[in-house]
Amino acid sequence: MNNHYFSLEFNTIIDKLKEHALSQNAKGALAALSPYLNESMCVRKMAETTSAKKLLDIIGTPPLPTMDGLNEIITLADADGMLIPEQLERISKFAESCKRMTIYLAKGKTTEEAIAMYGQSIENLSDLRTEIELCIKDIKLCDDASPSLRNIRRKKDHVDAQIKEKLNHILKSRKQYLADGYVTIRQGRHVLPVQRKFQAQFGGTVIEVSGKGATVFMEPTAIEKHQTELSALSVEEDAEERRILYTLTAMVVTYAPMLRRNMEAMEILDVLFAKAKLSAQMNAVPVEIGGARKLDIRKGRHPLLDADSCIPLDFEMDAHTNGVIITGPNTGGKTVAVKTVGLLSLMAQCGLHIPCAEGSYIAMQDNYWCDIGDSQNISQNLSTFSGHMTNIINILENASRDSLVLLDELGSGTDPAEGMGIAVAVLDELRQRGCMFLVTTHYAQVKTYAQQSDGVQSARMAFDRENLRPLYKLEMGMSGESCALHIAQQLGLAPHLLERAHHEVYGGQKQEHTPKQTAMKSPKSTLVRIQAEKAVTDLSDKFSMGDSVTILQTGETGIVYRPVSEQGDVIVQVKGVKKTMKHNRIKLKVPAAELYPPDYDFSIIFDTVENRKARHQMGRKFDPTLSITHDAYDFQNDA
Repeated sequence: MNNHYFSLEFNTIIDKLKEHALSQNAKGALAALSPYLNESMCVRKMAETTSAKKLLDIIGTPPLPTMDGLNEIITLADADGMLIPEQLERISKFAESCKRMTIYLAKGKTTEEAIAMYGQSIENLSDLRTEIELCIKDIKLCDDASPSLRNIRRKKDHVDAQIKEKLNHILKSRKQYLADGYVTIRQGRHVLPVQRKFQAQFGGTVIEVSGKGATVFMEPTAIEKHQTELSALSVEEDAEERRILYTLTAMVVTYAPMLRRNMEAMEILDVLFAKAKLSAQMNAVPVEIGGARKLDIRKGRHPLLDADSCIPLDFEMDAHTNGVIITGPNTGGKTVAVKTVGLLSLMAQCGLHIPCAEGSYIAMQDNYWCDIGDSQNISQNLSTFSGHMTNIINILENASRDSLVLLDELGSGTDPAEGMGIAVAVLDELRQRGCMFLVTTHYAQVKTYAQQSDGVQSARMAFDRENLRPLYKLEMGMSGESCALHIAQQLGLAPHLLERAHHEVYGGQKQEHTPKQTAMKSPKSTLVRIQAEKAVTDLSDKFSMGDSVTILQTGETGIVYRPVSEQGDVIVQVKGVKKTMKHNRIKLKVPAAELYPPDYDFSIIFDTVENRKARHQMGRKFDPTLSITHDAYDFQNDA
């Protein structure tokens, strides 16, 4: 199995499949399951699973045999070995299962399902089964297996009865010589326990001596003749039993080709019904799969999560989209979303049903490449970042235009600035190569890359900011935040720590909290303040009133009303509403200098008609009845 499949937990799906199979060969075939690269083969395998699922729903569980060790039994027979009753009975039970399976599939013909046609490939083994059942019962040869065997066993029973009668008489008449009052068998002969000191007086043959030597087990002289006759009959019985067993073994050899063909058919059916049972267990459905470069998963569920609590995933990539970059807070479900898309796609390409809504579509891929989870490897002395990079380099060396690449937290585990640069470089390479890819990230620059690059789409995991609760819902076409500062604030992180964190991330002059702190400022803190002030000065030139900008999160167009503040905030008017957002959440589209003349009156854009009239009147004369109403801005951070 491709190691990248383990990142998607496909091995767990295989284990679940194997649990539903009965034969070891079927389990082995399922263990080797991998994506079909031929589209027609993939479609046919999906149809077979669907057909098996319908029979399972309509008729019930198929009467499949286990077949474990059956091939070894047939091979032994082919090699001129003699099959014992237990082995022959297993052959008989397999033949009975074949008959029952034929009846089961015959019922399925009325459904016109293709899988029912496998019944025609199952050979009739009734004669073999009947012959074995006549001779063997409860893992023993029956008395009626042959007339000779029946006569020999009757004679044995008669002689055995004579022996027991004589021994019982001796037990009563000569009990003074005996160590105990019972009849036993030693070395296949009937004996009595005699005290050693009376051995000579008792008369007979010593067959065995007790451990302490005080008791000898003797065959009385009176039964020696009958015992010899019984031994001779036992030899005849064994010879006749072997003759019968060899005859049945020869019959198995004759039917061996038919037995093997039936085993192959049963193994195929075992695999198909294992897929059908897994589909029923997961409440899965068949999906369309083909060569179109698109993914459309409707209400998809990760098959290893609790179906009752799992929130369905809607995911779509059209023919014009190469990649999707998913953003959002930690524990928001980004990794699960990526794994769900990858695992469901992989399962479908293996001919399996997937837990989703009807109408979903899965694109054929030549392979699935993943970098998900912690790639740290102590034995190879690899850090987390080194492990990720080793994996990503391998992906870039092997992924083709027809591959699906899944990268979780691309560029993490190292310096954020350098990690961001690597992330953008890797994404651009995948995009240029034409791969289909899904990536999760926290980097703002990677989010910007998604907004600016053709063929790349943004998506985010929804988050309830008030209740600090991830909603585990993927929103396509949207860009999300990590929400770290907001979560820290809601959880009670001290205000001065929040302010410092905000300062380090977004710039702006850091406020001092007490005179004591101001008096104790070190040269280092002074340097930080000077650097912060310089950053604010640089930011103040970033936007001007009237600039046309793009809101990265929503893709909407707005107009700058108030340039960057000391806190890194910009007020932007979007569809007539003024909103406050961070400077790095917007992108300059067209400068105001290219849109308006130098003396342009921006009140036309930003003021109401009433305010403009009032200002005009105030400019002419004083009027106490005039007033100007300011908007109540929405200062919620939208980006």
